[in-house]
Amino acid sequence: MTSEQGRDLLEIVDDRHGRGSTIVTSQLPVDDWHDVIADPTVADAVLDRLVHTAHRLSLNGESLRKPPAKRGKLDTDAAE
Repeated sequence: MTSEQGRDLLEIVDDRHGRGSTIVTSQLPVDDWHDVIADPTVADAVLDRLVHTAHRLSLNGESLRKPPAKRGKLDTDAAE
């Protein structure tokens, strides 16, 4: 993420902070956000506003994007 993109994200998060709910989904763990946001000060500010009062859900398990046969589930055509 460029410095400008990081500042844009901060502006959005800052505008939302304390005004209402904000849902953020990411495949990137929070611990790795500093590696992605170029400016460490902006990264700190974004994470402070998002994580401070957040309810975090971490999902574990097999990907649901895999075809059914690879997930170990029955093929719907074979079940009929």
